[in-house]
Amino acid sequence: MLCQVYRSPRKEQMYLYVSKAEGLARVPEALLGRFGEPEPIMLLNLDGTRKLARADADQVVAQIEEKGFYLQMPPTEEELRRGA
Repeated sequence: MLCQVYRSPRKEQMYLYVSKAEGLARVPEALLGRFGEPEPIMLLNLDGTRKLARADADQVVAQIEEKGFYLQMPPTEEELRRGA
């Protein structure tokens, strides 16, 4: 799946992953309102071989297929302490 990744201008380290083909069409308006104007930062080919730093690529693809998007939240205090 060719995936477009957007950065939130409102919350550091918050990212929105969507299918490049569908774009933001299935992302709820309420989420976009809290996320802010999505800033495109990269295209990824999630083909089962790519590793992501803070998410499981298979889970990202599954959520995009099911819901139309995957939202990556900023790391928690615990994750930061563990170095995740």
